[in-house]
Amino acid sequence: DSLLPHVARPEEIDLVSSAGYAFGYLSGGLVLALNLVWIGNPLAWGFADAASATRASFAFAGLWWAVFSIPLFRNVPEPKASGNGNGVRRSAAKAIMGTLGSLRATFHDLKRYREAFLMMIAFLIYNDGVNTVIRVGATYGTELGIPQARLLLAILAVQFIGLPCAFLYSWIASRIGTRHAIYIALATYFLICIVGYLMTETWHFFVLAALIGTAQGGAQALSRSLFTSLIPKEKSSEFFGFYGVGERFAGIAGPALFWLIVTLTGSSRGAILGLATFFVVGGFLLSRVDVERGRALIAAPRPATA
Repeated sequence: DSLLPHVARPEEIDLVSSAGYAFGYLSGGLVLALNLVWIGNPLAWGFADAASATRASFAFAGLWWAVFSIPLFRNVPEPKASGNGNGVRRSAAKAIMGTLGSLRATFHDLKRYREAFLMMIAFLIYNDGVNTVIRVGATYGTELGIPQARLLLAILAVQFIGLPCAFLYSWIASRIGTRHAIYIALATYFLICIVGYLMTETWHFFVLAALIGTAQGGAQALSRSLFTSLIPKEKSSEFFGFYGVGERFAGIAGPALFWLIVTLTGSSRGAILGLATFFVVGGFLLSRVDVERGRALIAAPRPATA
């Protein structure tokens, strides 16, 4: 994430961010498809049984990850570190104190870059809804009696639908603006919650999967690029560090709300509808972000620091 402003020009950040998600969907779809073929017919692929094929799928995913990390490590430029170069010789205590000092400085910067901070809060809220929909989708489908094979097929379909739609959202952003394109993705997720609540047939689940595929990449890729445009380039690691850690902590609220509603009602149907709250609240906070002001602050000359 933090390399994005260093490898893409401002006018192409939406496209590069979207391409990252699009090719990620392609990669994930290919690996998942191959693994499902292994698991579905293990003997034909030399495995003793489905459990062995599943075990091999984990190892293959790790190998895939390692191989496709090599181009990043070898070819993608990275800005020089801003430290004094003596980090390896510092004591653990000094390293910890230096890290805490950097955290304090970043907190101070977050207060200065108000629009970036508000954008981050908005993203953490609506992305919690996005991730919760992904996590509970298969469980909800199982509860409604949808066969496992159909569930896996729907999950696979999400990957390949997401590929062109990530690029589509980049194109939409170039026409109506990044924030308005994100609004479309959030409105789609609101519709997903409605469809999930009303779903009764297996084909309804495929409609749900298709809608998720259309919006998932757009919401996440464009949020990343919009946040990038609101933070100082030289501090991208620190800001995206908070962005990433905050995203993990925010991921608690969605599943917690889902569990609470299921506990109170005994059904996931109302819980799916309740997730719409995250998209409404997150979208409202996003509307309060003054994008032009935030970008102007980034473009303005900043005083040198000692």
